[in-house]
Amino acid sequence: MYSILTGNCPRCQEESMYEKSNPYALSKIFSMNERCSHCGLKYKIEPSFFYGAMYVSYGVGIAFAVAAFVISFLFIGTTLLTTFISIVGTLIVFMPIIVRLSRNIWINFFVKYDPNAVKKHQTIKG
Repeated sequence: MYSILTGNCPRCQEESMYEKSNPYALSKIFSMNERCSHCGLKYKIEPSFFYGAMYVSYGVGIAFAVAAFVISFLFIGTTLLTTFISIVGTLIVFMPIIVRLSRNIWINFFVKYDPNAVKKHQTIKG
């Protein structure tokens, strides 16, 4: 769960997978490091690996949209048009976070946390 929320390496959780940790640096939103410098994990496991994150992105986007609906329509009591505008606005504003969160969830489906990963990598390396 830690690596999903922070964007850190899913195996060792020691460093960010992304070149820029700020998801709102839009020119670098998809730029990832090639490997983890601590455990050696290759982030792009195969070509087009993160295309699967699009399916996760759909679910995460729906969760954000439902949250915007509940807050806007049910709690605040706005009209349906205002609620629709708030849902669209929420999805636009949180798009970089949704993209990164989806990639983090996707890679964590395939790579499990290993607290000894750094030690194993150092042993293999040298």
